[in-house]
Amino acid sequence: MAGLVIDADGTEDQAIAALLHDAAEDQGGEATLAEIRAKFGAEVAGIVAECSDTFETPKPAWRPRKERYIAHLAEASDGAVLVSLADKLHNARALLRDFRTVGPALWGRFSQHDPRQHLWYYRSLLAVYADRTDDAMVGELRDVIDTLDREIAAVGTM
Repeated sequence: MAGLVIDADGTEDQAIAALLHDAAEDQGGEATLAEIRAKFGAEVAGIVAECSDTFETPKPAWRPRKERYIAHLAEASDGAVLVSLADKLHNARALLRDFRTVGPALWGRFSQHDPRQHLWYYRSLLAVYADRTDDAMVGELRDVIDTLDREIAAVGTM
């Protein structure tokens, strides 16, 4: 992911945030975010915070959490949008690769088992990214999601 950010002319702080983007969300919440702030500065910590959909444990229900993240992203900093876009492109590529390997069993790995919901999420994010940036990753993400959608439909998992 950091490579995607750098390739998109992201800053050093944005690349560092890309490396740490899930750290606070998945490993310690606000305490981890404070560590990131102390070690890497307010800019990195701010992007990490903006890229997190929750610090709550257990995590809230999937759909409302994703809806909040999408709404938040529309107002997020440009750095957070870039890091989020790189993350989602990386994740979408992994989903497509894994779907090709595992097939419909892939969805059992996630708390949300319905592939239509994942497609809704990615398409909703895509709309925000397209409004916020003209980076080439937007088109790449669109292509990956369209391909994933077609391949899911072809095996009849929806």
